[in-house]
Amino acid sequence: MTIQPQQGELLLNLARRAIRQSLTGAPANENVPDDPTLHAPAGCFCSLHTQGTHLLRGCVGIVDARSPLYRAIQDAARSVLRDPRFQNRAVQLDELNRLEIELSILSPMTRAEHPLDFDPEKDGIYLTIGEEAGLFLPQVARETGWSKEQLLERLCSEKLGLPENAWKSDAAVLEKFTTQILGPEPF
Repeated sequence: MTIQPQQGELLLNLARRAIRQSLTGAPANENVPDDPTLHAPAGCFCSLHTQGTHLLRGCVGIVDARSPLYRAIQDAARSVLRDPRFQNRAVQLDELNRLEIELSILSPMTRAEHPLDFDPEKDGIYLTIGEEAGLFLPQVARETGWSKEQLLERLCSEKLGLPENAWKSDAAVLEKFTTQILGPEPF
């Protein structure tokens, strides 16, 4: 799925509206776009960063492609306000004018033959070990410069709550994906 600029702007505006509605307590307004492309199922993530510093203020998404993209965007946008990493300093309404919003539209997942079978510059990774699972968007490698091994180690320790070397287990299953990024734009 390729999102055209006008479709991207519509999705960014849907996300902004969903966040504002959540913060103000307004009833959720399901804006249903006419565009059939936006009705195709897709996974997505919504990220909020502080303008200027790019400090993360929330990043939450939907991995599975079960819902229409427009609805997944709205759900991810509402959920970004409940990112558990920021529960003690949640995003506030008066902070929105200092934030940037970014949407990542996920391609379908493909299973990697081995946990090191991915390109950190272009692929996002979704690692499952037993009941635990975690994901890094492709932007993580580009922004941090971490190697494949470092990405997998951090994914195990930070997202799965497992030892850093757990990715070497026979039970580890890696799926990879690419993203189309919309933004970042001022909120």
